[in-house]
Amino acid sequence: MLKGLGGLGGLGDMAKMMKAAQEMQTKMAEMQDELARIVVLGESGAGLVKARATAKGELTGLDIDPSIFVASEKEVVEDLILAAIKDAQSKASLRSQSEMAKLTEGLGLPAGMKLPF
Repeated sequence: MLKGLGGLGGLGDMAKMMKAAQEMQTKMAEMQDELARIVVLGESGAGLVKARATAKGELTGLDIDPSIFVASEKEVVEDLILAAIKDAQSKASLRSQSEMAKLTEGLGLPAGMKLPF
């Protein structure tokens, strides 16, 4: 009848693989939602400028201490703002990698395996 399929054992393995792939896709979608909810804080100038971002790297807020608004120090303020944003983005990236490591570990995937995002 279906020689070479080993009594349909190969199809059973394929069904398991498909189910595992669907579970992974669901977990990845959940992880994306979670990363959008996690907020990290970057700062510069000893906290004079603070930037908030999601763990996906989306900038959501900026707090600037009004004491740094001096016309002659415009470039310094700009540098502090950029530094705070970069700090927030760096922390977002690290948090995202950390959360992804938890996901891949939970799925039994090798450490450091790159997933599609």
